[in-house]
Amino acid sequence: MATPTKPSDEDLVHAAQQGRQEAFNVLFERYLPLVHNRVRYVVPEQDAEDVTQEVFVAAIRSLRSFRGESLFSTWLRTLTNRQVADYYRRRKPSLGFADTNPRHEDFEEVTALVAENSDNSLEERVALRQALLKLPANYQEIILLRFVEGLQFNEIAQLQNQSLEATKSTFRRAISALQSQWENKNA
Repeated sequence: MATPTKPSDEDLVHAAQQGRQEAFNVLFERYLPLVHNRVRYVVPEQDAEDVTQEVFVAAIRSLRSFRGESLFSTWLRTLTNRQVADYYRRRKPSLGFADTNPRHEDFEEVTALVAENSDNSLEERVALRQALLKLPANYQEIILLRFVEGLQFNEIAQLQNQSLEATKSTFRRAISALQSQWENKNA
């Protein structure tokens, strides 16, 4: 008995562009965990679900304009980054510290690389989050791709149109810079 194959993103996008809601529903279910994980690492926890929802609303609205020049996952990641940027543009600068900084909880994957003990206090996690935000955008992105989205180095290299060696080198520099920020914060 043959195992049914899952439809490709491209097939689902094409079907959704033709108005088949069930095709978009499959894409939504497929990408909801990835989008939500990315969003929850860069916006306050109380707003993560709303921003995630905004990403998918934007996806529905602009899906007809998707031309397939990139992978659907890349296009959706770009939409996610735009919605996060829009979220921060809408924020009032007069809000307190806790409201203007990204979520302070659960950054254990990166914490494990930086500190021996991944069972850090809230203060350590806040410091680590702040250290991450001080990194250049390309360092933040490679750390998010690796730890939040769980991509392998070859997948990251392909997404960023880099060689595998360049990707690994950027990752090492990003972790080193994060570690330096962390150590400076705790010095």
